[in-house]
Amino acid sequence: MILDSKIPEGPLAEKWDKHKFDVKLVNPANKRKYDIIVVGTGLAGASAAATFAELGYNVKSFCYQDSPRRAHSIAAQGGINAAKNYQNDGDSVFRLFYDTIKGGDYRSREANVYRLAQVSVNIIDQCVAQGVPFARDYGGLLANRSFGGAQVSRTFYARGQTGQQLLLGAYSALNRQVAYGKIKVYPRTEMLDLVMVDGKARGIVTRNLITGKIESHSAHAVVLATGGYGNVFFLSTNAMGSNATAAWRAYKKGAYFANPCYTQIHPTCIPVSGGHQSKLTLMSESLRNDGRVWVPKTVELAQKLRKGEIRVADIAEADRDYYLERKYPAFGNLVPRDVASRNAKLVCDEGRGVGSSGLAVYLDFADAIKRDGLAAISAKYGNLFDMYAKITDENPYEVPMRIYPAVHYTMGGLWVDYNLMTNLPGLYAAGECNFSDHGANRLGASALMQGLADGYFVLPYTIGDYLAKMPYDKVSTDHPAFKEAEQNVMDITNRLLSIKGTRTVDDFHKALGHIMWEYCGMARNAEGLQIAKQEIRKLRNEFWRDVKVVGVNEELNVTLEKAHRVADFLELGELMVEDALQRNESCGGHFREESQTPENEALRDDENFAYVAAWEFAGVDNAPVLHKEDLKFENVKLTQRSYK
Repeated sequence: MILDSKIPEGPLAEKWDKHKFDVKLVNPANKRKYDIIVVGTGLAGASAAATFAELGYNVKSFCYQDSPRRAHSIAAQGGINAAKNYQNDGDSVFRLFYDTIKGGDYRSREANVYRLAQVSVNIIDQCVAQGVPFARDYGGLLANRSFGGAQVSRTFYARGQTGQQLLLGAYSALNRQVAYGKIKVYPRTEMLDLVMVDGKARGIVTRNLITGKIESHSAHAVVLATGGYGNVFFLSTNAMGSNATAAWRAYKKGAYFANPCYTQIHPTCIPVSGGHQSKLTLMSESLRNDGRVWVPKTVELAQKLRKGEIRVADIAEADRDYYLERKYPAFGNLVPRDVASRNAKLVCDEGRGVGSSGLAVYLDFADAIKRDGLAAISAKYGNLFDMYAKITDENPYEVPMRIYPAVHYTMGGLWVDYNLMTNLPGLYAAGECNFSDHGANRLGASALMQGLADGYFVLPYTIGDYLAKMPYDKVSTDHPAFKEAEQNVMDITNRLLSIKGTRTVDDFHKALGHIMWEYCGMARNAEGLQIAKQEIRKLRNEFWRDVKVVGVNEELNVTLEKAHRVADFLELGELMVEDALQRNESCGGHFREESQTPENEALRDDENFAYVAAWEFAGVDNAPVLHKEDLKFENVKLTQRSYK
């Protein structure tokens, strides 16, 4: 099958404006005749639902949390990018576009990324109008700071809680439409299947997480804004409830899954402290504006430090290796996340890591505090420092933070065209749920930008083009397609409950996470990926033979919720390994050890792999079918990435 990305003709800078004019419109009086389902209430889902309702559509909004404002977007810390050029430091829409393409290691569509840069400037105005309390300078103007992969300051922020403030803005817009009766919210409700009628997405099947009731919901179009799949690794910075089930069930109904092996490892997270942990904690990338990353210059010094024979303060400046500043003088500590993460792994593999495990590096603020004063650093990062102190019982104002890379974000997701529609008519994917904007590595502060761009400024235009060609007729949930999907959900649920095995769901999830991190994590190779493929399949078979799911369906049953999600993670893990195996190159967060430069940088193979890998489901035990969307670069030149 040829994948049609539906990218408009014409010059790059004019594509989106021309496309907005060319799309079909729905008369305001007719919008109220259409129903739209939005699954997920993070930045992409909440902003999309609010905007659809504002336009006049009838919206049903679903989330598994007890409130839409608990969506995981709330955990984003550092900021949101926009090409406002308020600092007059040379930023522009084209520079943001170029930085994002380069940051993604030339594995994303030019047209989608340019549109993202274009609408970024509107997002800030929208959020300020909503009352989002962005940081401001002494004169009251909006402040900016720098993030990785850029040499300009374009990141808007609200201390270390930007995601929370942006989500509250979107949530207030959503609640306004709830009050007007245009949105009905279904909290504590999880999507477990997609319903296709006559080849179009016409609804979903859900499970009420309080009562266990299986219900169907019908609409003219379905939007998935359900986030990423980082929890396939078990330990990640994602909320423990974050999962891939909605996207995965759509994949099993025919939606293509694109670039699943593209996962982002964030370089600044609090290191793993033991097997008791169920998640990891992010320390914002913004900290690298003022914090300096270093390790001891010698293995001997690092060993003494780990044994407690010396303290951090005993290491002289001359014996400290500020390795990012040394290797990448142009960007220093603000290199992109994949570069910073790989270098942290490299120095730890050399035996120069710190902390009891040796799997950590220092993020040191001593110079910044000496330069700017403790009060200034506290004003910028106070809540992050407090969080670190509570978790580690160490004072980061006095001793350096210990950090290490952890799974944070997934650039892969459901394949979508320029309109954010999947290959299934009527099914859209927005935010981290789709693959569209970040290539093989996302730049810091770009996730919030993409989520709000998709929800506020892209989907409201493109979904109308589809609905304008749709009849107003509603499909009843008594339709055989809905009954079949309901039965499918019940069959899976009953099968999980009937196994009555000996191993807990968490035990299987941890085992999967260990395989994924070991063989499909920061570094990958053909031999390890082949091992992972066999091990995951073996684990999946054991899961369906020996998992222990207690309780019944007709009640609050957290174990059953997890079982559904882990069953999907086991299948997704196999696809991620398959994708990583076939992509025999290194690019961004996908680092194949066989494909690297003499300086240990990712070495792309543009001749053979300059494409989007879109996978089609062919049965649980059958090999998925690979479809390729060739990437064309007309405005940037494909070069070896360099941040030196």
